[in-house]
Amino acid sequence: MESRRSCSFATLRSAVVAGLLVVGLLGPTVFYADGSELRMTPTVRAIQSAKPSIVNIRGEKMLTETGQYGQSDPSRRVNGMGTGVVIDSRGYIVTNHHVVKGVREILVTSVDGREFVARLIAHDPITDLAIIKIDPDDPMPSITLGNSADLMLGETVIAVGNAYGYENSVTQGIVSQLHRAVQVSDAQFYEDLIQTDASINPGNSGGPLLNIDGEMIGLNVAVRAGAQGIGFAIPIDKVLDVVTKLIDRETGSRSRHGIGFDATAGDLGGLVVGSVETGSPADKAGLKTGDTIVSIDDSDVERRLDFHRSVLGRENGSPLHLTVERDGERIELDVALSSPRKTSTSWGDLSWEVLGMDLDPIPTETFRRKFRTRYRGGMTVQRVRSGSPADEQGIQPGDVLVGMHIWETLTMKNVAYIMNRSDFDEFSPIKFYILRNNDVLYGHLPISMASTQRR
Repeated sequence: MESRRSCSFATLRSAVVAGLLVVGLLGPTVFYADGSELRMTPTVRAIQSAKPSIVNIRGEKMLTETGQYGQSDPSRRVNGMGTGVVIDSRGYIVTNHHVVKGVREILVTSVDGREFVARLIAHDPITDLAIIKIDPDDPMPSITLGNSADLMLGETVIAVGNAYGYENSVTQGIVSQLHRAVQVSDAQFYEDLIQTDASINPGNSGGPLLNIDGEMIGLNVAVRAGAQGIGFAIPIDKVLDVVTKLIDRETGSRSRHGIGFDATAGDLGGLVVGSVETGSPADKAGLKTGDTIVSIDDSDVERRLDFHRSVLGRENGSPLHLTVERDGERIELDVALSSPRKTSTSWGDLSWEVLGMDLDPIPTETFRRKFRTRYRGGMTVQRVRSGSPADEQGIQPGDVLVGMHIWETLTMKNVAYIMNRSDFDEFSPIKFYILRNNDVLYGHLPISMASTQRR
C-alpha cells in the first residue's frame, strides 16, 4: 500500500505539471525529466539568464621590482586570472583594473568556449575598473543591468566567476551590509562596497554579483584575507557611472556631438538634453535643450551609458538616428558625428601634445589613503601617446605623476606653472617622478617649449 500510494502521487504530480505546461502557467512549453520543473528555482533561472554574458579572463603578468637608482627590472612571470562581464554586444567587457593591469596579452574565453585576444580600451585605477574589447564574429549577449540603490540587507545574491581558475563557478549568499570601506592592500582602497557572504575567491574579481532576478547589481572585487564568508562588490550604480565617464572620455577624444545631459533629471526613462553646443552636429540636426532622447538606431535609451555606447566605435560622419520627445510629440533626428575641435588654450591638451600624457588629478584624501609616500598628491596617467616623450621613457597608464624637476604635480595648474616658466628649456630634459605600485621611479623627458605658444 505504501509503494502504491507513492506511485499514484508521482503520477498525479507529473500529470499536473504537464497540464500546467500545456496551458502556459509554468512558462515555456519545455519538457523535462520527471520533477525537474520543480528544480527550476529563481536562482537557477537567474544564472541561466546571466551566464552567457560572463567571460573568463587570463593572461601572463610580469612582476617587477624596483632596483638601485629607481630602475624597474623584470622579476618573474605569473599567470593571472579573473572574470569579466559583457556590457555591449559588440564585445565591450567591464572588469577590474587589477585583473588586466600589466597583462601582456589579455585572453578571454566565452561561456561557449570561444577564445579571443582582448585589448584595453580605458581604465580607472582609483575605482579599480577597466573596459576591454574583443571582436566576436556574432553579437555577444550582454548582461541585464539592475540597480544598487534599493538593495536590502538579507537579500539573496549570486556570484559568478573564475574562482581559483575553476571557470563559471557559482555561489549564493545574502547582502550582509552596504557602504563598506575596505583597504585591501597598501595600494588599493575601496569606498562604498557591498558586503556579501556569497563565497568570493581569487579569480572571481571582475565577475557579476546578481540579484534573484538575474540582474547585475555589483562587480565582485575583493575578499577579506583570513576571513570566511566575507566578500565585497562594487555597486552597479557606481560601476555604470565610472564606465560611462570612461567611455565618454574615450569617445570625446575621437568624436564630437555637442550634447550635454541634464544631471538632475535622472537616467531611467530616457535622457533629458541639458545643453546643445552652438554649431555642433546636434545643433545642426535640430536637437534642442529639454528634448528627451528615447532611442538611438531603434534601441531604447535608459541610461547615459546607452548613449555613450552608441557613439563608441563609430566613424566620424556616421549618423546617430535619434528618436526624441518634444512637447508630447516624437521627432526623428540624425546627428552626424564630427571630429573634436582642437584648442590651444587647455593645459590638458598641451600635456597630451607636448609630454604625451593624459593626466587626471587624484583627490587628496584618496591619495593619502592609497599611497604611503612623502608626496602630498599626484595625477593618474590615463593615456600615453604612442611615440611621445612619455612613451619613450616607459611611462604607463596607471602611473601617478607626483613631480617634475623640483616641483610637485598635484593638479594641472602645477604642470601649467612648470611648462609656462620662461626658463623651462634651461632644465630640459626635465626630470619626472612617478609612483608605480608604491615604488618611486624617475626619468627625463627631452622636451622643449621654445616653439610652443604660452599663456
